[in-house]
Amino acid sequence: METLYELHQQFITNLKPTFRRALINDISWEAKGLAILGARGVGKTTLILQYIKEQFKHSKKALYISMDHIVVQPYALYDIAKYHNNNGGTHLFIDEIHKYDNWSTHLKSIADSFPQLYCVVSGSSILQIYKAKADLSRRFITYHVQGLSFREYLGIAHNVHLPAITINNIITNHVAIAQNICSQIQAVETFKTYLQYGYYPFYLQGTKIYAQKIQNVLNAILEVDLPIITGLPVQNIHKIKKLISIIAQNVPYQPNITKLAETLDLNRSTLYLYIDYLQDAAIINRLYADGKSLQVINKPDKIFLHNTNISYSFGGLNTNVGCVRETFFLNQLMFKHNVTAAKQGDFVVNNNYIFEVGGKTKAFKQIANLPNSYVVADDILIGYGNKIPIWLFGFLY
Repeated sequence: METLYELHQQFITNLKPTFRRALINDISWEAKGLAILGARGVGKTTLILQYIKEQFKHSKKALYISMDHIVVQPYALYDIAKYHNNNGGTHLFIDEIHKYDNWSTHLKSIADSFPQLYCVVSGSSILQIYKAKADLSRRFITYHVQGLSFREYLGIAHNVHLPAITINNIITNHVAIAQNICSQIQAVETFKTYLQYGYYPFYLQGTKIYAQKIQNVLNAILEVDLPIITGLPVQNIHKIKKLISIIAQNVPYQPNITKLAETLDLNRSTLYLYIDYLQDAAIINRLYADGKSLQVINKPDKIFLHNTNISYSFGGLNTNVGCVRETFFLNQLMFKHNVTAAKQGDFVVNNNYIFEVGGKTKAFKQIANLPNSYVVADDILIGYGNKIPIWLFGFLY
């Protein structure tokens, strides 16, 4: 198995200097079991390799393996862990864990047999650790990796490194904060670029075929990840693709579940299940009315594409700008906050703040006289009163 250590060294050596995400400091790496989950393309592998390189350099105490690598496949996962443990290894990093059959059972066996071995796994955002055959929820702390925020994109694309801002601070101090940031960047212009190209770190590889790369990511999720993780029948993949196409053409999509099920030749329960899969896979975001349960069988009030880069990969420059604004706002806020559909306005955040999203001329008519209500406006550098620039909500993480 020395070949695995050679492969590990290759990964570490070939890791190119890149933007270091703040999440690397937020993860409790000292935990014996960690699960780092996220959609394809958001940078999970880079995050793990950066940590290994910083903490272990070229020490053989750490071993990184990817379960979809041809060199790794001949070996049983348990045997790898045993060999590493018996040869002085202290940390095992397992990438693409969902590519390994009965992965949860093997992880439980490793944890039971080698209690001193630290184990970090990464996998698709579709994985639900607590629903695995061997319940790992008490053994593994789970972290979810989101795509790049506007703030993080500025660090990568423009070498402008600014701190994250809480939603409460944005609401109370947005004028002063925006003035400070706008003294360092062209906020509106740069934000428009981010909406098209900045969410996935593979932006660094160029933008000419960026939209095609996103489509490739979506196809890999649908054709590889979903069947492996959920047991999705291969013959139904085209139905899920058709579902995504319908959503993409009508965002924000207000689904008629009965008609949609008939169109896709699915029963209602299966349709709800597939919508749930797409949410877990970070392809869509569901929005429910306040007080409505997030259970699979409940119809969402609206369905958005997960992020604006996906939106542009479908619509190109003809993408509806109003939908882009709402998609961005929902994507950034849902990561750490509770977001529901508003009766007046567009969104309710944390059961407290009401937001109406629009262009620079957006007025307060729809949310007039409502307490804790704000207009989130596009195409403005600095707001005033209860009118806040939309790009500021890209600094939440």
